[in-house]
Amino acid sequence: MNGQPLAYLSQEFLESEDARPIRIVAEYLDPLRRFRDANIQDTVVFFGSARVRSREAAERALGAVTLHPHDPEVIARARKGVEWARYYEDARELAHRLTVWSLGLGTPHRRFVVCSGGGPGIMEAANRGAREAGGKTIGLNIRLPFEQGANPYITPGLHFEFHYFFMRKFWFAYLAKALVIFPGGFGTLDELFEILTLVQTEKLSPQIEVLLYGSEYWDAILRLEPMVDWGAIAPADLALLHRADTVDDAFAMLTTGLLERHLQPESPQEAQAPGIARTRR
Repeated sequence: MNGQPLAYLSQEFLESEDARPIRIVAEYLDPLRRFRDANIQDTVVFFGSARVRSREAAERALGAVTLHPHDPEVIARARKGVEWARYYEDARELAHRLTVWSLGLGTPHRRFVVCSGGGPGIMEAANRGAREAGGKTIGLNIRLPFEQGANPYITPGLHFEFHYFFMRKFWFAYLAKALVIFPGGFGTLDELFEILTLVQTEKLSPQIEVLLYGSEYWDAILRLEPMVDWGAIAPADLALLHRADTVDDAFAMLTTGLLERHLQPESPQEAQAPGIARTRR
């Protein structure tokens, strides 16, 4: 017997530079298969900081540092963590309510499934709320040297591990019918502007719902009107973004938009499971 393995069974080959195209295609085909098996047509994606904790965890952390005060900055950050915890709890509640609503639609495929980046913080809150509502929920995790361990609330079989950011972004973008953007950092802004660019250039449906949650945060760091003044974007481009400050408002805006613009797919391709969005150009 020849001890040489078949090429597609050779770990050395699959991890080599020459096999990069195979690894890229695998990060397309494996999610495609698993979404089909789970009967998932499309998603609502939650983005936000990985550093936001639940209220319980934030209050526990504050209690620990105030028992042994030694650094005012540490105490101030812990207090800010308790303040930020409301976004975790709001994301959890919103994901729960969306999941209960979507389960009641009576559609042949699973619609508007809550999806996150699979990690801690807002991602965990979204997966947790959907899981607690009894629905399926997706985690598109990325291997990073810090922060990004997968949370325990992702539905078994719908936890994905990506090496390539661009393949992860593909699955975020082309199944999503709505985005909910909670306060976050560079990664959150990267995902937001990636989607806005795809919508603006009609590589995704211009009707996709993009909702910024938390005006107190976003008004301070994201002011786009000067881009209109300078002619960098059109005035109509500002209408691609909507804002909400309560779970009630966010839920009403999302469900209204999803029912009006996305319940009936625009093409046979988008009516499948998974319903990968058709590009316009």
